[in-house]
Amino acid sequence: MPSAMLPGSCSSYPLSGASHSSWILRREEPRSATPATRGYVARAGWGPQGRSRGHACEVLSAFGDMEEFRRSYNRLCKESGAEPQEAVLQQLHQLSRGGLDLTTQSLTVDTCRALGKLLHKETLLKELVLSDCMLSEEGSTLLLQGLCANTSVQLLDLKGNNLRATGAEALGKLLRQNKSIQSLTLEWNNLGTWEEAFATFCGGLAANGTLRQLDLRNNQISHKGAEELALALKGNATLQQLDLRWNNIGLLGGRALVNCLPSNRTLWKLDLAGNNIPGDILRAVEQAMDHNQDRITAFRENQTRTKILSKEVQHLQEEKSKQFLDLMETIDKQREEMARDSRASAVRVGQLQEALNERQSIINALKAKLQMTEAALALSEQKAQDLGELLAAAEQERQSLSQRQEKERKLEQQEAADRESKLLRDLSAANEKNLLLRSQVDELERKVKSQQEQLFLTRQELTNTSAELKIRAIQAEEHLDMEKRRAKQNMEDLEKLHCKEVDHMTRHLEESERAMQERVQRLEALRLSLEEELSRMKAAVLSERSQAEEELIKAKNQARLEEQHRLAHLEEKIRLLAQARDEAQGTCMQQKQMVAQSQARASQLNLQMEGQQRRLEELQQELSNKDQEKVAEVARVRVELQEQMGRMQADLVAQEVLREKVAALERQLKVVGSEHREALLDRESENASLREKLRLKEAEISRIRDEEAQRASFLQNAVLAYVQGSPLRALSPPK
Repeated sequence: MPSAMLPGSCSSYPLSGASHSSWILRREEPRSATPATRGYVARAGWGPQGRSRGHACEVLSAFGDMEEFRRSYNRLCKESGAEPQEAVLQQLHQLSRGGLDLTTQSLTVDTCRALGKLLHKETLLKELVLSDCMLSEEGSTLLLQGLCANTSVQLLDLKGNNLRATGAEALGKLLRQNKSIQSLTLEWNNLGTWEEAFATFCGGLAANGTLRQLDLRNNQISHKGAEELALALKGNATLQQLDLRWNNIGLLGGRALVNCLPSNRTLWKLDLAGNNIPGDILRAVEQAMDHNQDRITAFRENQTRTKILSKEVQHLQEEKSKQFLDLMETIDKQREEMARDSRASAVRVGQLQEALNERQSIINALKAKLQMTEAALALSEQKAQDLGELLAAAEQERQSLSQRQEKERKLEQQEAADRESKLLRDLSAANEKNLLLRSQVDELERKVKSQQEQLFLTRQELTNTSAELKIRAIQAEEHLDMEKRRAKQNMEDLEKLHCKEVDHMTRHLEESERAMQERVQRLEALRLSLEEELSRMKAAVLSERSQAEEELIKAKNQARLEEQHRLAHLEEKIRLLAQARDEAQGTCMQQKQMVAQSQARASQLNLQMEGQQRRLEELQQELSNKDQEKVAEVARVRVELQEQMGRMQADLVAQEVLREKVAALERQLKVVGSEHREALLDRESENASLREKLRLKEAEISRIRDEEAQRASFLQNAVLAYVQGSPLRALSPPK
């Protein structure tokens, strides 16, 4: 490879087939690649059994970018007069494509400055993890300034860096300017301690349009910070998940957040555990989140349904275009036949003219046969006139047929547009109709073959009686159209009745499924409320214990009096905890009763579904009987019509048109049958998933009940051990 070629270039690959991969290994490896890079290239599959040339080029390009990233970091550190950190170099050396993880690495200000300059224009990294890096205020500011103009980083993790006022302001600026970060983790920082800086951060959040997830756990956020967050959530239209657990939001902050939720339609997950917020506010937040989640789910379902309907409409349009093309081909074939007939007539007229010329010469020679020749000439002229009339009648019949076919095509398009909504529901009767239509088509084909044989035998008779047969054919076609319209009206009435029955059953099933989902959601809300009550009880016990230890350390002289007072206070707490335990047990009993009720309701729903299925089978049986009667009636009418039209030449054209329509109807019925099977499979999978979810919810409720009992016993044992212990034992840390 020439020395001027870039590492990762693919411009000079040979095209020699078998030696292609080995040539890449020898020629295309970048000279600046490190041993780790060469090892990864070997593991990536370069060699005799290597990957494709495009993949090798992509791997080389990625490693070239990584090498350039490391060299730029070294250069920037040296320009600032500082040595590169070995830990950072090691992480850059092991840099995976798309992510940089510097967790627990103590980053200096110079390193932060260099990384900030690199991230200003870096397009390789997708994830940047800087958790527990002990960032200083200056270092965090430099890093965040570099990320302001970055367009590739989508995940940023700043957990446990003790970010304060300066960090909060820098984060606010980052959220205003950055357009790529979708997930931001700020757990275990102190952003909420400084209210003005946190207000700046909230202003940046309100102006941001790309962030989807935000983690603010353990950030000392007070009720004023919660109010600022509420204002930001009113202006933000993209945030979907917000974690505020273990802060100091309190009652006022919880109310502010609840008041802002009606104006926010995108946030569907908001965690507020460990904030001393009353249960009614938490339940209001959960209801708002459920409402937003239902709205998002409905929006996605509408999108999927719109896509499915557009695909179906496109498919129907394609089918209609195919039918139109088939119709045009049929018309072209008829035109070709007419042209062949006209050519044959012209040839025959030419032959007659030749015969006339010969007879004229014979007249000059044989005057005795003048009368015979004149009679033959008159007969020939009469035949030519008859042929001309036949041609004109055939042309007029062709035009009327094309006009009638065009009208039928438009009528079929209108009927197809009307039946699009009905065909989606008429699923159960489609299969039976398909079988009946197939049998009818087979019978029609057999009859067509027999009629073709009869037509071949009676073609000479039809030439003598064509005028009378045309009149009878027109009358028969009118009668046939009348019978077709009558049969079509009867079929539409049956389809409407069946659609009404199917709609009633689907609505009933949807209502039952919706009721089951509401019961499952209520059980989930009860479980969450129990967990929150237990967490509040734990927090209260821990706070009381810490207060007791501080009072023992500060007031050793008054230990006895305070110990007596504390014992009385703890006894009161024990009594309250016992009451809470009794309430929790009562709640568990209520949950058991609710689970039993839900099981009974599920059994009732199963019985109702079985009854509905039996009702559906009865309706299908009735519909099949009606279809059989209708088919018998149609068959009788067709037999009568075929007896009248057995000697007509136009019957062949009408039967060909009918065969094309039956073929199109068969294609439509195949599509409807496939859609019916898919819909049934989808409904069965949905029922199975609902039953599986119900079983999982029951198992989870039993598991939560067991955990609550264990936690209550553990809490009681801990309180008793604490009460019975000595002051020295209380001061010692728990084992």
